Amino acid sequence: MATNLAIEDKLIEEAKKIGKHKTKKAAVTEALKEYIQRRKQVEIFDLAGQIDYDPKYDYKVQRKKS
Repeated sequence: MATNLAIEDKLIEEAKKIGKHKTKKAAVTEALKEYIQRRKQVEIFDLAGQIDYDPKYDYKVQRKKS
């Protein structure tokens, strides 16, 4: 899908340099992947305190099975 974006040249060039990307497309693609990954990680933190664990679960028993 072809998309035209008005992104500052300075930002693109810096991203290419830091990421050692040869093309603008590669730099933008990598940046979007990292952005998505980061946002998904933040969503995990939102679950903190919302998950109830089985009080009878013993992780030490599971370790012995390995």
